Amino acid sequence: MMDQQGWRAVATRTGAGDRAAAEEGVRLAYRQAGLDAPERIVWARSPREAVRMLTGTAPVGAEGPLGDTGAGVRDAVVTRPWAAARARAHERLGPEGWSAHWRATGAALWESTRLLADRVRAGVVEDLATDRAEESRVRLLLLDATPGQYDAAWLSAFGPHDAGPLAGIAVVAGEAGWWWPYEKVAVVSERPLSLHRDEAGRLDRGDGPALRYGDGFELYAWRGMPVPRSFLAELTALTPERIRAEENAELRRVMLEFHGYDRYLSESGAVPVHRDETGVLWRVELAGDEDVVMVEVVNSTPEPDGSSRTYWLRVPPATRTAREGVAWTFGLAAEAYAPARQT
Repeated sequence: MMDQQGWRAVATRTGAGDRAAAEEGVRLAYRQAGLDAPERIVWARSPREAVRMLTGTAPVGAEGPLGDTGAGVRDAVVTRPWAAARARAHERLGPEGWSAHWRATGAALWESTRLLADRVRAGVVEDLATDRAEESRVRLLLLDATPGQYDAAWLSAFGPHDAGPLAGIAVVAGEAGWWWPYEKVAVVSERPLSLHRDEAGRLDRGDGPALRYGDGFELYAWRGMPVPRSFLAELTALTPERIRAEENAELRRVMLEFHGYDRYLSESGAVPVHRDETGVLWRVELAGDEDVVMVEVVNSTPEPDGSSRTYWLRVPPATRTAREGVAWTFGLAAEAYAPARQT
């Protein structure tokens, strides 16, 4: 099995993988589960298209309709091997040893892969569920799937001792996205064509889809928050009036972040509510949301050209003085904030 760096790359890899290798990985996973290989391995361009194939709502492609897939075999092909691998790791390492091993391997990758997998699931449900019955059907089909490359965190934690039983699963994860194992048919999804994330690993893009698949399935997000496609087109032409008019508080926060709190304060005609030697406190009330409260501070160290840079620090809505706000940014109470020298 590959090293930690390799699995981190797998988790965010985009573009077509090696289909032949992925298909051999599927067959190996079936054999390791004691099952015959599926009669057919069918490819989808995205998890959404795979679900549409399984519900019979996708256009019939070159391979024809799926037909009888047989019963789901995820439990035998995926769930039991994972459980056995975890049990072996716990027995070998002990509780404390396993905890340390997980922190050193899969823990850092787990949060970002979980977030990606959850967003894809939610996006598929949102796109395909027309009513509650259909939503339930789509969710159940997604439970039949294994997320392929998004299993990278767990695969990175199971080293050479567990490579054998998980070898087939690992090969598929290295070359493909989500896949669905059934008795007669395995449906395998391609990886996304593009992926954009912020430094925290959250989906993030202000000028297009943050995640895009070959069939047109796309997810839009700003710093991890799902946003409508049409919403992004507005961001470059925002005004304080448009921001105030937005009824959705979460979308309004996205607008403020994109527009810039300092710019919003300047353009909205906000007035300072307090000033002292540490800076100036500004407050803007927003209907149905918490106030925007910021401290304007001036860097006492001049720039190379002799100018002094101004910084805007967002502080809690309950802040009442500039000193209290600046102190909060250092994790201090106002009375405890007494810098010997400003920088």
